[in-house]
Amino acid sequence: MATLHHLHTPVPALRRSAVVATLLAASLLATPTASAAPRDDRADQQTLAAEVAAIEQRVREAEENLQRMTIEAEAASGAALEAQTQLTAAQQHAEATAVELAAVREAVDRTEDDVADIGRQAFMGADESRSSMQIVLHADGPAELLQQAATLDMLGEQRAEVLEGLEREEARETRLDEEARAAVVDRDAAAKAAAETQAAVETKLAAAQADFDARSAEKATLDQQLRDAEIRLLESRGNADAEAAWSQMQAAEEAVSTLTAAGGAVPPTIGRVTSCYGARWGAMHSGVDIAAPIGTPVHSPEPGVVLQAGPASGFGLAVAVEHPDGAITLYGHVNQYFVSPGQAVTGGQQIAEVGNRGQSTGPHLHFEVHRGGLYADRSNPVPWLQQRGISLGGGCG
Repeated sequence: MATLHHLHTPVPALRRSAVVATLLAASLLATPTASAAPRDDRADQQTLAAEVAAIEQRVREAEENLQRMTIEAEAASGAALEAQTQLTAAQQHAEATAVELAAVREAVDRTEDDVADIGRQAFMGADESRSSMQIVLHADGPAELLQQAATLDMLGEQRAEVLEGLEREEARETRLDEEARAAVVDRDAAAKAAAETQAAVETKLAAAQADFDARSAEKATLDQQLRDAEIRLLESRGNADAEAAWSQMQAAEEAVSTLTAAGGAVPPTIGRVTSCYGARWGAMHSGVDIAAPIGTPVHSPEPGVVLQAGPASGFGLAVAVEHPDGAITLYGHVNQYFVSPGQAVTGGQQIAEVGNRGQSTGPHLHFEVHRGGLYADRSNPVPWLQQRGISLGGGCG
């Protein structure tokens, strides 16, 4: 997968142009000879400015295409992971119901044995009256025997409780048998849905891979062309150190959407926010993307317990951590992870590092917040982060 220095940006596309125009104007005012530039120089500058504007437009289009493809890919990946989570839950429910049903059936068998013992005791009792013995001898079956014996208080209070227990267990067995059958149906349906979703996602991602790579390469070429054109334009206006001025421009742009933390808070990672939570192009981007070099540490902002750590469709590798407030944070596209399921982590502990795995248009961390269970409610991460003193730099509201 090609590596990009500029991913999809959450701020208005014209912001970079405004920064460029401001710095170029400043360099023009700072150059004493600029107002007296020869006509040919002014024409060259206008040509270069037009070239910069044209390349900027192409860069914006490339960024938008990559953003759309990334969001669609991440939405598809999320759907596959959600389907798999539902399948796992259905499997666990079916297994738990089967275990409970087996235990109830065993209890029913034991209670039936107790009932048989009661019948034998009644039949063999030496102190029973003749009328009671006649009931025993002429009963059509155990059920009639027990009913008549109970009526005559022949079995006693304790024996009657055994009969009531048998009725309860048999009713519970019937209910659990129906529930177990329904659980198997749900499990099979979930398995089918998960398989179909996964197949659709794999087809979609495989078809998009070549397009991803081509557009990423195009974007990298355009970035270089734009850098060269901007530097030439700065040089044409008499800037003594055009490359330094260009670097200043880049820093000004990136500072606008850099993730920060205050009051000792530990952000998921340090980098530039490149995409926000929300629906775009008919797909739902269920997290925020933070661009950073491969290997940049990824931390858990708060203590928690690791739910998952390993391969995740579309995300390559991902880690999920459940926190004391019940929220679950998800970290996707990581290069490698340093925790395992069931492990307790502390606030600020490194759990992974930024990567470019899975369906990704450049090194970045995809960060989500789930509530009510993994993939149950993938809510906007911004409020959760803000409550912990972590700001996304104004790019995401």
